[in-house]
Amino acid sequence: ALERQPAPGTPLGVYLHIPFCRKRCTFCYFKVYTDKNASEIESYLEAALAELKLFAEKPFIGGRNPKFIYFGGGTPSYISSDQLRHLVTGMKKLLPWDEAEEVAFECEPGTITPAKLNAIKELGITRLSLGVENFDEGILRANGRAHGAREIPRAYEYARSIGFPQINVDLIAGMVGETDENWRENVRQLIAMSPEMVTIYQMEIPVNTVIFKEMKASGQIVAPVATWRTKREWVRYAFAELEKAGYTVTSTTTAVKNPEKNRFLYREFLWRGADMIGLGVASFSHVGGTHFQNDSEFETYVTKLAQGVLPIHRALTPTHEERMIREFILQMKFGSVQPQYFREKFAMDPLTQFAQPLENLRQQGLLTVSEQEVRLSREGLLRVDELIHDFFLPQHREVALA
Repeated sequence: ALERQPAPGTPLGVYLHIPFCRKRCTFCYFKVYTDKNASEIESYLEAALAELKLFAEKPFIGGRNPKFIYFGGGTPSYISSDQLRHLVTGMKKLLPWDEAEEVAFECEPGTITPAKLNAIKELGITRLSLGVENFDEGILRANGRAHGAREIPRAYEYARSIGFPQINVDLIAGMVGETDENWRENVRQLIAMSPEMVTIYQMEIPVNTVIFKEMKASGQIVAPVATWRTKREWVRYAFAELEKAGYTVTSTTTAVKNPEKNRFLYREFLWRGADMIGLGVASFSHVGGTHFQNDSEFETYVTKLAQGVLPIHRALTPTHEERMIREFILQMKFGSVQPQYFREKFAMDPLTQFAQPLENLRQQGLLTVSEQEVRLSREGLLRVDELIHDFFLPQHREVALA
């Protein structure tokens, strides 16, 4: 895939995983490190630049510059202002950002200083994403968050004062200790802050989280968090209150003030088949229909790049049909899918391909179907992750339900 020219009109994006944190949240399932010193962090950032250089020399770039850049983690705001400037300057030299429509940057409120926020803004970040998660001090501590409740308004107000184009605030429904009363207060404070964009996740407890490991050690079977039904109800309440405040729900997890202006472009591009270079330890890439993942160990990742070798660990190239199914499932998370897009891109009609599961969901009142659009109801949107299994191929459906 890396040695082929890109398909005409395919956008390119760059994701950089910055895996450093002040502490590990008890619900976190990402590849993160809390024990790396400044020298190790710098070696990692140099490795990421070396990785981008190797990619930039490959035919699949095809003269393209990125349409979107995403700094995720971990905690991108953990690194110093100088480290960030060096990193971004190096990235822009290798693949200029002149055509980038979005540059998103994740922040943990407790790592924010005026100097760092100014540096982030000066480097061309178009959306700051604050990982608030909950406004209650006790709940933040119970879930292992590094920041405290008092740091949230300080970080937000300063970002607002220096004129960030867009600010997104993350909340999590179902954190340990959350209650109906707490959730309503979270939504009230969120709306009072008035960010341009909001993301609300429903808490998951995968096997590599601290919470799961503690459950296993103590013999617990049920996670000490809200049920899926309760989490859905909390998100439903949040979406309803946000709509009253003038927001528009744009996906299963997001709401924005102005749908024309406030858009999660990296998601829009990716869910429609864009190419994306995933830089960093354990990062995933998608190029020319092939998915591949980097080595998941810090030392292996850095060492391979010091040797001039891309640290690719594994790869998968789906079939034409599988790529069509993937995009259909992802676009269902928008709450609306246009069948004509798939007829034109894949020469396949999803209304025929998925006639039975679509009819089943229609009868349950979870979506409506026409030649122009498949539209999920609010209930369907909140439950979309459990509904999409019916659209998998049989062999994948069995794995998903195992």
